[in-house]
Amino acid sequence: MKNITLGSTGITTVQNAFGALPAQRVSVEEAVSLFHNAYNGGMRFFDTARAYSDSEKKLGIAFKDMRDKVFIATKTGAKTPDAFWKDLETSLKTLQTDYIDIYQFHQAQQVYRPGDGTGMYECMLEAKRQGKIRHIGITAHLIQVAFDAVHSGLYETLQFPFSYLASEKEIQLVKETLDANMGFICMKGLAGGLITRSDVAMAFMTQFDVMPIWGIQKQSELDEWLSYMDETPSMTEEMKAYIQKEHDELSGEFCRGCGYCMPTCPKHIQINNCARMSLMLRRAPSSAWLNDYWQQEMKRTEECINCRLCVSKCPYGLDTPALLKKNYEDYKRVLAGEVKVQ
Repeated sequence: MKNITLGSTGITTVQNAFGALPAQRVSVEEAVSLFHNAYNGGMRFFDTARAYSDSEKKLGIAFKDMRDKVFIATKTGAKTPDAFWKDLETSLKTLQTDYIDIYQFHQAQQVYRPGDGTGMYECMLEAKRQGKIRHIGITAHLIQVAFDAVHSGLYETLQFPFSYLASEKEIQLVKETLDANMGFICMKGLAGGLITRSDVAMAFMTQFDVMPIWGIQKQSELDEWLSYMDETPSMTEEMKAYIQKEHDELSGEFCRGCGYCMPTCPKHIQINNCARMSLMLRRAPSSAWLNDYWQQEMKRTEECINCRLCVSKCPYGLDTPALLKKNYEDYKRVLAGEVKVQ
């Protein structure tokens, strides 16, 4: 496994990092054990966010006595300076640290700049001056916002969805980010569960000097990523053909599950799962998708009023109401036994 340096930050670490969003779904004991096992296995970079409920708290417990041995990135979704400072102080307290390696604007819908009237970028500069953060980052799902961040020259890292399902435009974003001496942190390296071969996902990442943060919730998942530390997959002709097949299969409109459209749905539809249920049934089959809970959630899609709030927020420009309808029709066929998915 090679080491990479995240642009001008100087942060150099192994190209295999821990995305701690799923840590909020397990107990404190389980999460701390996962973090320690990841560290013992060679992982040194851990990414979380103020929005991930108690993920920061669990990281703080795990690394409070070995803070200088790991890199921790977290995020704020604040839109005002007051909220920024509240988030930052809360993150420092819950992480049990006096500094954050990379502090990121979370799911940015605009690129904050000095003098833009918001005061937000100035907050980052002051936090850095005080030593509370070491590097300024930004995360986005909207590709134009991501390009704007790169072209601004104001940020040291960019976090953006990136996997072997990436489009040519997304690959160009990576190249421009690296050319600008910015660190590129890859979220959704498994495309929200649509990618089921971790070896191909890892091999794809090794072609770029990027940092993938794998969302890890179970020891078995961690073991899989750690197995690549000594025997890192490299791209083969078979993998290239497999990726092309995946692109062909997923061509056209499909939901990536980013959740950017939520929670604005007036009918409380779980769009990020319901709009891609057909894909999940086929690519990550599980009887759990057919239980009473998901049957009720899928039936809720019939209540869609086509307000198109979700469409206005989708970074991929999808016709989400049409996808919801299409997925529910397919779901009913699966429930009726007309279509086999396992």
